[in-house]
Amino acid sequence: MPKWVIEHHKDICIGCGACAAIEPKHWKMEGDKSHLNGSQKKDGNPDGVWEIKEVEGDLELNQEAADSCPVPCIFIKKLKD
Repeated sequence: MPKWVIEHHKDICIGCGACAAIEPKHWKMEGDKSHLNGSQKKDGNPDGVWEIKEVEGDLELNQEAADSCPVPCIFIKKLKD
C-alpha cells in the first residue's frame, strides 16, 4: 500500500530545473518544464496535476526538491495509515 504521494502541478512549473538537479531519480527536464518520472495525471483534477504514489522511502530528497522550487508546484503528502 502506498505511503506517500508526490504531486506536481506542472501547469505552474517554470522549469528552473532545481528538482531534477536535486533528485534525478524522480525528476527530469522535458522541454521547458520538469517531469515527475512515472507519474500519471491525477484523477478528478485539472490537467496540470500529476502524481506518483510511493510505497517506501523517507522521500527526503523530494522534500528538498519541493523546498528548492521557486514556485509552489511540488507537494509531498503522507497518506493516512
